[in-house]
Amino acid sequence: MAGLSFVFTLGALGYFLYKWLVLDTIDANLIFGFFLFLSFTLNLVNWGNHEGPTEKDELVEHVQTQSARIGYYVLMALSGLILFISEGSGNFSEISNIPLLIVVGLTFVTVPIVEFFYKRRYM
Repeated sequence: MAGLSFVFTLGALGYFLYKWLVLDTIDANLIFGFFLFLSFTLNLVNWGNHEGPTEKDELVEHVQTQSARIGYYVLMALSGLILFISEGSGNFSEISNIPLLIVVGLTFVTVPIVEFFYKRRYM
């Protein structure tokens, strides 16, 4: 199963590169499909199942909790980096991609908002 998922991932990447380099077009569907197949492949490699772990013990929960926390900060940094690279400027007054700026701003408040509601529910 992991081999088939890996083949689909490489196929999506190869087709994207072909369309980009040969046909000079960028297809958002292919980019999304590539990341979806990559997600399935990484879950298969990590857990043996494309949906993630089937049995949750203490170690699995610890790995998932730490991975989610680190992944959140990596995603925050990457979204900010993509914003500044795509705009070509680090000056906020020169940024014209307002939706991406809102996404970067939301990365700063997502965890505190979720923690607020989670704390209210259990404390």
